Amino acid sequence: MLLVQTLFKVSDRNLMDSMPSETSKGDLREFISNMPYSYDVTAKAADIVSDYAKYEGKEVSVAGRAVAVRKSGKLVFIDVLDSTGKIQAYFEFTALGEESFSKSKALNSGDIIGVKGKVFKTKPGQISIMVESYAQLAKALRPLPDKWHGLQDSEIKYRKRYLDLIMSQESREVFVKRARIYSLIREFMAQRGFMEVETQVVQAVYGGADAKPFKTFVNTLNEEHYLRISPELQLKRLIIGGFDKVFEFTRNFRNEDSDTTHNPEFTAIEWYQAYADYEDMMRLEEDLLEYVVKGIAGSTEIEYQGQKISFKKPFKRIKFIDSIKEKTGKDILKMGDDELFALAEGMGIRFLKGMRNRYHAYDKISEKVLEGKLTQPTFLLDFPKETSPLTRPKRGNPELAERFDLYVMDKELGPSYSELNNPIIQRENFEEQDRRRNDGDVEAPPSDMEFVEAMEYGMPPTGGLGLGIDRLVMLLTNKASIKDVIFFPMEKRIK
Repeated sequence: MLLVQTLFKVSDRNLMDSMPSETSKGDLREFISNMPYSYDVTAKAADIVSDYAKYEGKEVSVAGRAVAVRKSGKLVFIDVLDSTGKIQAYFEFTALGEESFSKSKALNSGDIIGVKGKVFKTKPGQISIMVESYAQLAKALRPLPDKWHGLQDSEIKYRKRYLDLIMSQESREVFVKRARIYSLIREFMAQRGFMEVETQVVQAVYGGADAKPFKTFVNTLNEEHYLRISPELQLKRLIIGGFDKVFEFTRNFRNEDSDTTHNPEFTAIEWYQAYADYEDMMRLEEDLLEYVVKGIAGSTEIEYQGQKISFKKPFKRIKFIDSIKEKTGKDILKMGDDELFALAEGMGIRFLKGMRNRYHAYDKISEKVLEGKLTQPTFLLDFPKETSPLTRPKRGNPELAERFDLYVMDKELGPSYSELNNPIIQRENFEEQDRRRNDGDVEAPPSDMEFVEAMEYGMPPTGGLGLGIDRLVMLLTNKASIKDVIFFPMEKRIK
């Protein structure tokens, strides 16, 4: 018993390296190694607390982390945190006997324990487990953060998410809700007849969006490859192959800046439906978001950063060109290059080397003009054709593309197209993309002529859509930063 207590005191100084001798270090190594390999869990903390009448007087076994330890004479109270919540474990000298109770007094905050006993309420009304037996399952060699202040440094939270999850119920609930959002989306897509698929992450030719890629090297092929920036061209191949409705939860990788709405590795859902267009996609997205929001919030209305947001369909629609003309008095489609660039630069827009082209001018001007105007769910419709090389021309105006982007609280959730299925025009658009690359536009992806070849076998009319999952989770958990909804956001290493 003395050895165990001594070891616990040593471990409170945080690290094995602080021990006075190799003998003590070896004793602690053996003590931890001899802990149980498993523990029979029969109940969860949240279930016991929420349905006390069902569990009162019944024997249960619960396992989790000791997050608060209070010792008072012949009583020890330990709050045990499992994956669902907390419950108090009540250690009493008379119930456990001298030896077992004495060992319980050596348990510390941070230790992983299993407790078995009957459920009851203490005199103050605290739902608890009267411990009849217990086991120490892991020893915490480092102390938990102060329980009253938790992790105040956001950078530490992101680097050591496990500590954030231990200390913050709010953080745990964010990720539980995130998992629920995935489930609701899958339910909805299954109801609509979509098949979930998986496509390659490591690609010989990346495409489907404008972004700088992450490079890798495939030893067995002796070739440079890339982490995908989008699964679009692969999913369209499946449409060509005969699957009418497909979707994928996709991890995308874009070698770009990290800020409150961007992480270089992010999650999206993309879906494609044969014999549909972007009008069908608008209706489908409205239905999906209404379904998910109701499943999470219980209604179509949420509050985000103090603003009431309604996801009740139909969503507002505004036209890309008209919105800019309303603000500037200019029809940007009729402008020559010099006039368009002058308009952009007059708004304070600066173009990176090689990226002074109409594609980026349209994109940056719209950001400036529309900032603060797209709080409620809004479809921004009919983009200039130069911005959308994978999209069919607008019926009645071939200078535009049948594309929309959905915005909520000024956050772009993702684009949708009436997908281009003319291989001759697709080849021409890829050639124009190559010209941008040759002029130094580092975000323009390379041409995928194998995709053009696939289109030449015949691609049905198709509607497609991408939806950013991380940004959707931000909205539904009321988080201002994307890093708060990603378990392990990208952070610079500490050297």
